[in-house]
Amino acid sequence: MLFKSLVPSLRQLTGALALGTLLAAQGAQADGRTLETRFGSVSVDADVQRVVTLYEGALDAAVAVGIKPVGAITTRGGDGVASYIQSQLSDTRIVGTARETNLESVIALQPDLILTSSRLSKEQYQLLSAVAPTLVPDFNMFEQDAWKKESLFFARALDREEQMKQVLGQIDQRTAQVKTRFDQALPDSGRQATLARWMPQGALLMSDKLFAGSLLTAAGFEMQDAGIIQAGRPHSSPLSQEKLSLIDGDWLFLATLNEDGEQALEAARQSPAFLRLDVVQNDHVIPVDGQLFSSASGPLAAGAILDRLEQAIEQAGQ
Repeated sequence: MLFKSLVPSLRQLTGALALGTLLAAQGAQADGRTLETRFGSVSVDADVQRVVTLYEGALDAAVAVGIKPVGAITTRGGDGVASYIQSQLSDTRIVGTARETNLESVIALQPDLILTSSRLSKEQYQLLSAVAPTLVPDFNMFEQDAWKKESLFFARALDREEQMKQVLGQIDQRTAQVKTRFDQALPDSGRQATLARWMPQGALLMSDKLFAGSLLTAAGFEMQDAGIIQAGRPHSSPLSQEKLSLIDGDWLFLATLNEDGEQALEAARQSPAFLRLDVVQNDHVIPVDGQLFSSASGPLAAGAILDRLEQAIEQAGQ
């Protein structure tokens, strides 16, 4: 049962499904906690046991503080969770995608907490709230350190805020170390970089304000988006061959919407316009995991991106 047909179907749920919904929707105990969300205050029981995440950033944050959700959505471009986190979630059940959630699958898991993205609609929120307390963060994904604020929000819901603060502190230290290595490897010039996703219909220039772009900036790269991305959009429209030069620069991080960045590079090499780019001629194209660099967010994803940046910095210093 997907959200696009939820309203009539939800009313028809009876028997065990209805009972599970009623039990899961009970209010929080007095010793629980209350969080301010996009749709108002939401109370959460003190002892959360069964968590469902409908957003990759929420899944990442939960696992980072030792919680393994019973349900999650697939990563974009995949049929399971992202590869960088997959080994830690062998028993987690898939309950939908970023576009559509299977409500019956969520109800069957009998969650006592549901974590979602800030983009969840009011209609979907109301449906999910009938199943369990549903937390929708109220952060603009384009504001500075939005992913850190989200991670702390989800950790607070799980009563693991102090653990998350320690995790984020470690990420900050690691980022500073990577930047120091970057400063030693490269002079002040030659640091302009772009992040692009190679698609069959044309390359997409990714916003430098998103999760991966913010980490690239923190590590020392000077991110650029050519001024062609509309406000509030995560990426540009597909670029024609004539406009492909907009992704040119000192460095190019190139991804597809799957885990294999090498596929993006091989596809791009079929384009004469791509081969003419200075960044290609200088061998400064870095193939990256598309699930990680263009879809994921959270502290574990940050650590995986920093691992890849260290490899890129080694290349930069050669």
